[in-house]
Amino acid sequence: MSEVTEREGAAGTESEALATLHRVFGYDAFRGEQEAIIEHVVAGGDAVVLMPTGGGKSLCYQIPAMVRPGTGVVVSPLIALMQDQVDALRALGVRAGFMNSTQDFHERRTVEAEFLAGELDVIYLAPERLRLDSTLDLLSRGKISVFAIDEAHCVAQWGHDFRPEYRALSVLGERWPDVPRIALTATATHATHQEITQSLGMPRARHFVASFDRPNIQYRIVPKAEPKKQLLTFLKQEHEGDAGIVYCLSRKSVEATAEFLSRNGIEAVPYHAGLDAGTRAAHQSRFLREEGLVVCATIAFGMGIDKPDVRFVAHLDLPKSVEGYYQETGRAGRDGLASTAWMAYGLQDVVQQRKLINMGEGDEAFRRRASSHLDSMLALCETAQCRRAQLLTYFGQEASAACGNCDTCLTPPETWDGTVAAQKILSTVVRLDRERRQKFGAGQIIDILLGKRSAKVIQFDHDQLSVFGIGEELTENEWRGVVRQLLAQGLVAVEGEFGTLVLTEESGSVLGREREVRLRKEAPKPAASRSGSGSGSGSRERKAKTVAADLPAELLPVFEALRAWRGAQAKENGVPAYVIFHDATLREIALQRPTSLGQLGTLGGVGEKKLATWGPGVLEVLAGLDGGGSVERVPEFDPGPEPDFGPEPEPEDVDW
Repeated sequence: MSEVTEREGAAGTESEALATLHRVFGYDAFRGEQEAIIEHVVAGGDAVVLMPTGGGKSLCYQIPAMVRPGTGVVVSPLIALMQDQVDALRALGVRAGFMNSTQDFHERRTVEAEFLAGELDVIYLAPERLRLDSTLDLLSRGKISVFAIDEAHCVAQWGHDFRPEYRALSVLGERWPDVPRIALTATATHATHQEITQSLGMPRARHFVASFDRPNIQYRIVPKAEPKKQLLTFLKQEHEGDAGIVYCLSRKSVEATAEFLSRNGIEAVPYHAGLDAGTRAAHQSRFLREEGLVVCATIAFGMGIDKPDVRFVAHLDLPKSVEGYYQETGRAGRDGLASTAWMAYGLQDVVQQRKLINMGEGDEAFRRRASSHLDSMLALCETAQCRRAQLLTYFGQEASAACGNCDTCLTPPETWDGTVAAQKILSTVVRLDRERRQKFGAGQIIDILLGKRSAKVIQFDHDQLSVFGIGEELTENEWRGVVRQLLAQGLVAVEGEFGTLVLTEESGSVLGREREVRLRKEAPKPAASRSGSGSGSGSRERKAKTVAADLPAELLPVFEALRAWRGAQAKENGVPAYVIFHDATLREIALQRPTSLGQLGTLGGVGEKKLATWGPGVLEVLAGLDGGGSVERVPEFDPGPEPDFGPEPEPEDVDW
């Protein structure tokens, strides 16, 4: 059957949900909390769902929308992605549409007519559109099966990517009290979770909190030396040819990093709010449709992008919070295959973030909250224990053991008694303040300890201080690590526009020998990298190992042939490659080598519509590899008309 079965009468049952999962999406069983969530919403209950990126949140509203009578209304802030979301659903045989500012009058009228005629399973709307009386009137004249509020953390002032329009969405419960609502987010602390529930007016909602663990992601944080060169080495050695996202704090850094990578053989494009809407839309479209493209971006990029084969997320600057870091790193490995979350982190990151908080807008409560978020982020960076356990603990989830797939588990860091080193730093701050009435940043203090007669040291006669030269037992890099960790532990603080170091209430206990200071041993400064490092056959082998994990070497040509076929089909139909089949599905096809549509239809990710549309082509590829001829179509499977992927979106006019 080429379309989802029309629904009439009462709401569906659990078995209908499972049948829809198999028929439309090609899977035999739900994962984790999906079944309980879907059963609850299908029965008419409200739900607040916290589930990690890649955990299958979209199924939790898509299946109720298809099983319950009416059309599911999905509220999403991601206007630029609605076309792709609708394309992906249509490729599955789901009757989907959207309404936003990228459409002309006639396109919107067509979607409105389809909605009123009951010809849509799912319709996507932006939260701003629900503030229009015309939209509310339209919805009142149709049959609604469920309201889904995606990216629900946008409602929270303290959440990631705050979107004030979400606060008006409580009108949905007031105006349609009998229609179930489901609010979904990939990340939320307890405070954000509560704010979502209160702001959306969902006091009777059932709460589902899935595990925040993403075991396929390897978390790694390295000392920052020359970050762009470190990034290049990481990509050349481990992810050459892979799609990924590089996050930077400033637009200038985004541009410089994209240019640097492109100049050194890594195809990369910038994305930030300073670019015109057409350029942003073009770069986003390329990222979705091309394999192996790297996007260098501010946090404005990535939310809601359902690209399953993002193999890495890198940070060249310290995120402002663990919540933001988790949200961003979660954009890697949505298909469950091995992926990397890599970050270069150094002393200047800490100083810069403290300055931004101290000098930024906002009242004292805002600064306290921002400082608390930063403290948690620093604790994650500086921990000598399992990073994954630290992440899970932050979100209130208990980690039973070390994960074995983060840098601190794979290469446990050494710790040392840094009490004396801490006292030397603090004593230098005291001497400058009390003897000279001066305050300086970390660089000057380290020069004094190392006995460097720099121009600035000589200018202020700092070589005459009693602490001059008392720190020659450590290198400059090691001293920077000490300062960074003291900042993280709250034993020293950053003050003012120039980031000068000052004592805190906790400093006295260290100076008075009442407290031991344990520090991570600083890793040696990495050697300068060459732009060509990691290229050649070795990187190709690493690439194949990443993308086609667990495949025997003899099956790699099969996998690559399937990917090449998929790429050609995607280009011909103007859709992202993953809309046809995920890498994980291609791996399964390569392993099983089906010889008929019946066998192909038993594999995960191959629903009825995809089987009819793409199945014969897959079998042609496999037969060609086996030296056979063309594959005859099995009579009982009618592929039907070519899927209608709809018009290409106009350049986005909403700045994210």
